[in-house]
Amino acid sequence: MVKGIEKYGIPVVHMATVVPISLTIGANRIIPGVGIPYPLGDPTQGEVDSKKIRRRMVKRALKALQTPVAEQTVFEKDDF
Repeated sequence: MVKGIEKYGIPVVHMATVVPISLTIGANRIIPGVGIPYPLGDPTQGEVDSKKIRRRMVKRALKALQTPVAEQTVFEKDDF
């Protein structure tokens, strides 16, 4: 689906816990998730801290959408 959307000129960020799969499907902008059962949070941290994790990831995704890429790019935590 990622490639299909980008085919129409709409940039997409693929947030995934298994980066090699994202690379295999051809996603151009990839943000690694926290973990397989909870890609966008950590229930062991409590709701307040888990919400902070989600907020940081969404901000990273928005910055990744604004970043021009020429090839597949994995945006790690330290990139922004």
